[in-house]
Amino acid sequence: MIWLAYVPLWIFVFSLPWERLLVLPGIAIIPRVTGALALGLALLAVVVSGRFRRWHPFHLAALLFWIWAGLNLLIYHSGERLPAKFWTYAQLLLVLWMIWEIAPSERRVRGLLTAYVFGAYVAAFDTLLIYRRQAGALRRFAAGGADPNDLAMVLALALPMAWYLGMTYRQPLLRWACRGYIPLAIVAIGLTGSRGGMVAATVALLIVPLSMTQLSPGRLVSAIVLVGVAGALAVIYIPETLLQRLSTIGTELEGGRVGGRGKLWMAGLEAFRAHPLGGYGTGHFKSAITPILGQAAQVAHNSYISVLVEQGIVGFLLYMAMLISVFHSVMKLRGFERRFALVLVATLAVTMLPLTWEDRRAVWVVLALLMGFSQARIALAGVARRVPSPAMPAAVARPARSRTVGSPIVGNLKDAPEPAP
Repeated sequence: MIWLAYVPLWIFVFSLPWERLLVLPGIAIIPRVTGALALGLALLAVVVSGRFRRWHPFHLAALLFWIWAGLNLLIYHSGERLPAKFWTYAQLLLVLWMIWEIAPSERRVRGLLTAYVFGAYVAAFDTLLIYRRQAGALRRFAAGGADPNDLAMVLALALPMAWYLGMTYRQPLLRWACRGYIPLAIVAIGLTGSRGGMVAATVALLIVPLSMTQLSPGRLVSAIVLVGVAGALAVIYIPETLLQRLSTIGTELEGGRVGGRGKLWMAGLEAFRAHPLGGYGTGHFKSAITPILGQAAQVAHNSYISVLVEQGIVGFLLYMAMLISVFHSVMKLRGFERRFALVLVATLAVTMLPLTWEDRRAVWVVLALLMGFSQARIALAGVARRVPSPAMPAAVARPARSRTVGSPIVGNLKDAPEPAP
């Protein structure tokens, strides 16, 4: 039954990068519908089978964070209506559980990584089409009318995924489909004019030099050519005005302005000192700094400071426990998989610095995929280390090998039963 839920989950992940292309007023249609369908089928499968995959401490930290967010609102804002952000956290907690329950194998997690890359393709192509149609009317370009900074970060997250899949898929068509995302994404990120997005893309592209030792001479030449083509396309197609904007990254960082975010961060830290333990409540960052900045108060534009001010030190530690759990799990990997996962963790950490992204679906989905990927690889490594029985014929006692390399896009939906978590 679980495999039936994998198809809508795959579509849900695929739609995340371009969710704003098809929307009702304030509602992203496809993620809502496919997410609800996957959740319903997953719950039905658990009820029918009577089996529930044991949670990792990562999931417990996420649950405790949500509970603390609710208690915080109950204590400090008991007479007010619960903010939408609180219910968003509840939905994201369900997303973590869905991915953990529906995609327990590396094969399925790789399928979801592929779904995200293909979805990022859609967003990148639409950004280029908008540039072709409205180059004279707009200064910055983003698919579906999305915020250019948000879109740039979403596209940057797919870069290490695309490179890893392009290096490990066996089918040539899938390999080159994933590799082809690299130059397209770099041009699209440049067209957004997002300086933070370009920094995140630079971090994401660290996967390229870190994978050089894994490549044969032929693939090494292909990789160098691919990166060179990406750079050339960026210089040719990105307008001069956006190139000049991107060139000010160093100046913004040295001056501490970061696009005007510096004053918001300082105001947030000042507000935190007044309520360090419990914070101001979910969704109340702007009201917390209004006495300091007045009409200039905005959202935090920094996920870490936003959580710190809204949830206090308790909520901040619980949120960071989620990130640390993922990092700890990733550190147990080896070889190319470990390098890929660490680069993706670093890219995610950078994307959360200039944006209020603590409640974004992309962040929680990437965290869930990293946890699922690392735990699946750890389980496979445990199987590989098992010593065969003395009675087993020598010809049968072959080293265990991962079946994931060269897997189809969405994986084998009827996977063999998974080892106990």
